[in-house]
Amino acid sequence: MNEKLYDVVALGEVLIDFTFCGKNADGKNVYEENPGGAPANCVGAMCKLGGKGAFIGMTGIDSFGEDIRKSLAAINVDVSQIQYCDYQHTTLAFVTLDESGERHFSFYRDPGADTQLDFDKIDKKYLEETKILHIGSLSLVEEKSRKSTLKSVAAVKNAGGLVSYDPNWRPSLWKDKNIGVELMKSIFPLTDIVKISEEEYELLFGSMSIEDCMDFLHKEGVTLVLVTLGEKGVKYSFNDGKRSFSGFVPAKKVTAVDTTGAGDSFTGGLLYKLTRNENPFDFEKDDLEKHLYFANCVAAYCVTKKGAIPALPTLEDIEL
Repeated sequence: MNEKLYDVVALGEVLIDFTFCGKNADGKNVYEENPGGAPANCVGAMCKLGGKGAFIGMTGIDSFGEDIRKSLAAINVDVSQIQYCDYQHTTLAFVTLDESGERHFSFYRDPGADTQLDFDKIDKKYLEETKILHIGSLSLVEEKSRKSTLKSVAAVKNAGGLVSYDPNWRPSLWKDKNIGVELMKSIFPLTDIVKISEEEYELLFGSMSIEDCMDFLHKEGVTLVLVTLGEKGVKYSFNDGKRSFSGFVPAKKVTAVDTTGAGDSFTGGLLYKLTRNENPFDFEKDDLEKHLYFANCVAAYCVTKKGAIPALPTLEDIEL
């Protein structure tokens, strides 16, 4: 792989999470504004650790969009490719937490500025000059952002880059569950790295064993498959056609306050480690397991604080 200008460019939804943070004196719920969105969280984690990255997305022309730009820029994300939409507002999500810190979402996205991403307005340098393009699945919900996502993936692959994919399921955003699942699965053959959480695993693969799932994804063309198991850790399988190995890496034990952004920060931590090399797949089994433990530590740090982007650690935070 030729040397690239960017370690990771992420593309997809960016929004404001309103995170529940208690009640006021009158007993009314109080919410804290936190910029978020899975791909933005991921590249934010990578950049805050010290990587070079950018985000491609769209917001409305409103204070929420400006807050998103400022928050990402503050952690060294290049925000020049965040487009403005003059006919849709920035997407909002209200996040409530249960006693274990697990989050539940209510979206205000009808369809939302992030779904109107225009491929023609993207500076193609950001696609041609990145080692890895990271995408999620919420940009597949609406036709315009879906086309922009697929065209961006093709541009990156044509330039010799890799594609990382983290399918996220938000049932309220899809009009039809079956169509949503099929669209989410349709991206697998276009990707090189896939990270699947327990929640999405059951939706996408049902009762299929993790080992069979990994074999299936390798046959689809995915080189590195990761199945995250929450507080237990992560199972992985690597197969580039010449070398293959698999295993399990335990999580770091912490008390979770807010799990928003846990998976995204894990992926950001892993992509940071992979992109320290010109070729992100230039590792042996022991190296990969060290990278995955580092990623687990990034996620563990993130869940001890509220919000996603505000909770992301620096490299010094993880190495203490």
